[in-house]
Amino acid sequence: MNNNKNNTPSFKDNLIRARAHIIFMLALITAFSLVIFLDNASFEDRVVSKANVKKVIDLEIPPKRELSPDEMQWAKIAWRYFENNTNEETGLANSANAYPSTTLWDSSSYLMAVISAKKLGLINDIEFNNRVTKFLKSMRNLPLYDKQLPNKAYNTLTLEMVDYNNKPIEKGLGWSALDIGRLMVPMNILVWNYPQFTRQVKDITNHWDLDAIAKNGEMFGALNENGTTVYLQEGRLGYEEYAAKSFQLIGLDVTSAIDYTAWLEFVNIDGVNVPTDTRTPAKFTAYNYVVSEPYILDGIEYGWDQLSKEFAGRVYSAQEAHYKKTGKLTAVSEDNIDQAPYFVYNTVFTDGKEWNAITEDGTDASEFKTLSTKAAFGWHMLYENDYTEKLINAVSSLNDPEKGWYSGLYEKTGKPNKALTANTNGIILETLAYKKTGVLLKP
Repeated sequence: MNNNKNNTPSFKDNLIRARAHIIFMLALITAFSLVIFLDNASFEDRVVSKANVKKVIDLEIPPKRELSPDEMQWAKIAWRYFENNTNEETGLANSANAYPSTTLWDSSSYLMAVISAKKLGLINDIEFNNRVTKFLKSMRNLPLYDKQLPNKAYNTLTLEMVDYNNKPIEKGLGWSALDIGRLMVPMNILVWNYPQFTRQVKDITNHWDLDAIAKNGEMFGALNENGTTVYLQEGRLGYEEYAAKSFQLIGLDVTSAIDYTAWLEFVNIDGVNVPTDTRTPAKFTAYNYVVSEPYILDGIEYGWDQLSKEFAGRVYSAQEAHYKKTGKLTAVSEDNIDQAPYFVYNTVFTDGKEWNAITEDGTDASEFKTLSTKAAFGWHMLYENDYTEKLINAVSSLNDPEKGWYSGLYEKTGKPNKALTANTNGIILETLAYKKTGVLLKP
């Protein structure tokens, strides 16, 4: 009897033997608790604890719907730009009205315009197929910078590599990772939704050395400096993640570029904590423009994820708050203008200053602050609220029905900025197609 008693495990012995199971259960409970905590924690607690952010921007996103007669007319005006500015032989569209030059970004806006025109019923299958086929053929035949990737600019009539004055340049200017990333958006749409073009798209992407863009998870562009190629990291918060998403879809490692929080800092602008990029031009050469366009494109093309939705809401809300504070309708983005210096970045924040307007080299351009037509369209088609209704009403007459939509309205003079561009008209078509059919890139 005593032997049986001695062989019976004590509570302590059982506890020791069960320790592995106990540790596992405690770990499981901790993990579940962490999941529940993270699920219930605020956006700021989880993502931006380093910033003093007091509220989450939770704006309603209305569902897709049929376009009104006025909106269909707006789409026809935007499409008229491309009817006037597409070269019959090459299938490429001019970046600016009657100016036979284009960038990869503006060519992307044209291809997105063609896709949007098809979705809106502005063109039939035959015209759609003809335009896309010609465009892709020219993309395949472009002379490449260093025989790797497309140059920053081309003549739309001859396909020659050119500089920004549309003058032939034998070696080229270099390539832009952001521009090529933008082009991968409509390329992805074609592959997923219009498989008749898959072979042409694959031929292009196999011909281009796309691997040269991605290194250590970041995106790199190339720059011709006196005949020598210099590689520079490209992208700042907003544009960087937008372009990286399309590269991720084709299998490039852009894990650093797609990280919204890597260089994140919030700046309080008119009562809204706006996401900005801490990389300063003094140290990192490029400016950190906070503008509407990348967030609008992210919403209508990819469909926002949690972070991009939050950040877009903050960028938009700062502009609405600025209107309430100043009485000035505000929808800012980068735009061509119809006078020197011809291109201006109208920003929520850049180079340490809020509501800053500068040229690409950082020169002050405050006198050219503009209500951007494409930004007004984008925010309205995404949010459709009282403020965006004011924006769309303010820009709804900024067009020539026979030429297309003007880029905006000068804040100082109240006069139209009559620059006519592929980017403005292409994005307007995209926003209207989004409103009717929903998110444009649907794998």
